[in-house]
Amino acid sequence: MVDTYALYRRLAAYPQGRRLFSLVFEQAAPYFRTSRPRFVELRPHHAELVVRKRRRVQNHLGTVHVIAICNGLEAAMGALAEATTPPGRRWIPKGMSVDYTAKATSDIRCIAETDPQDWADGASEVPVRVRALREDGTPVVQGVIRLHISDRPAR
Repeated sequence: MVDTYALYRRLAAYPQGRRLFSLVFEQAAPYFRTSRPRFVELRPHHAELVVRKRRRVQNHLGTVHVIAICNGLEAAMGALAEATTPPGRRWIPKGMSVDYTAKATSDIRCIAETDPQDWADGASEVPVRVRALREDGTPVVQGVIRLHISDRPAR
């Protein structure tokens, strides 16, 4: 199994490393190719990526479609979970609750965050705060993705 966070750290050290990491991440979860997330930052408890506004992800209003944004938020959450989940544990999304707060009229920055105490004492559920921002900093989507955390089965 690939250590996603170690791969990010290794590739991010190179000039086009974050772009390359983004492409590798898409290969691991092909559904993310639809929104083409480009990672900006990844560390435990924090992930940031950009979904560019382009025809492929626009709706009939010419704004970034909210499903493409949610796809970006889920990619950020997944990378955060990979970088944060303690050894010997695993994660799976349990639910997503988001509010649409403004039109997505530019490239969108998707951010996922948790706090260290969310993962303490063998937590079985972790709330990941997610938000999507326009280039001017206006939130367009915000909410929570709940993760179910459990022990990895013995092999």
